[in-house]
Amino acid sequence: MYAVIKTGGKQYRVSDGEKLKVEKLLAEVDSELIIDQVLAVGEGDDIKIGSPLLAGASVKAKILSHGRSEKVTIFKLRRRKHYKKHQGHRQSYTEIQITGINA
Repeated sequence: MYAVIKTGGKQYRVSDGEKLKVEKLLAEVDSELIIDQVLAVGEGDDIKIGSPLLAGASVKAKILSHGRSEKVTIFKLRRRKHYKKHQGHRQSYTEIQITGINA
């Protein structure tokens, strides 16, 4: 069984036991999280699609850790104009594990 969830402005296709990194969530490590923004639930050829959300569906997840991803380097240059700019960015994330899908 799988579900399509929406969190942090992105959509993810998840199944039971899967680990994934999502945008940072404000919750403690080892706490349970219920994601109620479920767009679709499917098992084999049987698929239920919401418009836009599926009523009564939820996904349970456990928060494993918080962290920051690799640094992305931004370099801007305007040739012949004596303009050069260096900048870096590290995005925060939360690692979760899906523990159950309730359709």
